[in-house]
Amino acid sequence: MSTEILIIDDNAEIRLILQEILSDTGYKTRIAANYNQALKEIDKKLPDIAIIDVKLDKSDNDGIELLTHIKKKNKDIPVIIISGHANIEMAIKSLKSGAFEFIQKPFDRDRLVNFVKRATENIYLKKENHSLRSKLFHSFDLVGKSQNVMSIQDKINKLSISDSRIFITGPTGSGKELIARKIHNKSNRKSGPFVVLNGALLDTVKYEEELFGEEKNDGSISYGALEKASGGFLLIDEVTEIPLETQSKILRIVIDQKFKRLNGNHDIKVDVRIICSTSKDINKEIKEGNFREDLFHRLNVFNINIEPLNKRIEDIPLLSNYFIKEICKNYNRKEFTISNNNYLLNYSWPGNVRELRNLIERIAILDPSNDEKILEIIKESLTKSVEDTFTLTDNLSVPLREARENFEKEYLTTQLKKFGGNISKTAKFVGMERSALHRKLKLLGVKDLN
Repeated sequence: MSTEILIIDDNAEIRLILQEILSDTGYKTRIAANYNQALKEIDKKLPDIAIIDVKLDKSDNDGIELLTHIKKKNKDIPVIIISGHANIEMAIKSLKSGAFEFIQKPFDRDRLVNFVKRATENIYLKKENHSLRSKLFHSFDLVGKSQNVMSIQDKINKLSISDSRIFITGPTGSGKELIARKIHNKSNRKSGPFVVLNGALLDTVKYEEELFGEEKNDGSISYGALEKASGGFLLIDEVTEIPLETQSKILRIVIDQKFKRLNGNHDIKVDVRIICSTSKDINKEIKEGNFREDLFHRLNVFNINIEPLNKRIEDIPLLSNYFIKEICKNYNRKEFTISNNNYLLNYSWPGNVRELRNLIERIAILDPSNDEKILEIIKESLTKSVEDTFTLTDNLSVPLREARENFEKEYLTTQLKKFGGNISKTAKFVGMERSALHRKLKLLGVKDLN
């Protein structure tokens, strides 16, 4: 598919020259002769590249306004600003506003074509990078043998066949979006869109515009997440961040199955399956008045809770091996092994599965030549020491015997998890007889993990 360039200039001769140059070079072109035409063309379909005259018919800098408008819609679109009244101040202002290049009229043909060629390469690289990361993320599976993961996999299979609303809870980076995508991929809506609206990343004044869309004074429409997700899924991530006023409107949508765009007069019917997620304690948020209890009960038809990675240590070796295989395949790297898992198993993983995935990706990109260098990368990356796992500060305030018991209980529980509850392997690793380990675990009140 060839690159499409939108040419915006109020001078018909300049538009024609640009069209001829770019068409001869193999590019598709669209044109706009003034500010309002340009807005309609941009809102109708975003171009791959835009070439904009800095001064049109609306104001002295209306070309810069169009540049800003494009960047709000998609910051990756390269915009080349042209001007017949160029000065250093104007060039700096354009580049600060996000212009890819600034060129003065009359422009040199080869220089313009070179700018467009570089802009095309820039688009290609960004698309490749996005495609690689998207492919990498969407190809991931929910991996693990812990009871928590096995239970979630069972729920995914059961809940995929319904249209019920789901509320997913779990810490940041644990895999909430991945769970939602797995449900989507197994559902009868899998051919429909999967739209993510992240409450934590939105500007407070834009929640409703992003959710409902807007009918503008010039007749154009910006579609919100609800319409974009029609026939598919809408994941409202970090739903507890949404203001109370907007929460009440979401409640009406859930009840009535319809909504109005901002500044709109007509009801729009909703055909979308809603999944919500949060990394916060939802009961605490309700109690403190930050989230509507009635809305929660409407959204929480089914609940899925994914535990932090440090609560399912037995999943770590499986996850690290899985990420090694998938990431090395996508980056065309030779697969490697982590010979010493102790650092991974004893680390607290505040970033959860995402942090583990990033670590494996870092190792794959750096491509270390031996086990020692792999271990160095792991040590440098994991900023918390193994001792943090044993909550040293808590033990300083109790008698020696109790502190020793706390340490032994934490240590043996961790080792048991590491070996999947296998008593024989755990006993061999910690240097105890199997029967002695059984007695010690009973004495400390550690339950059998099997």
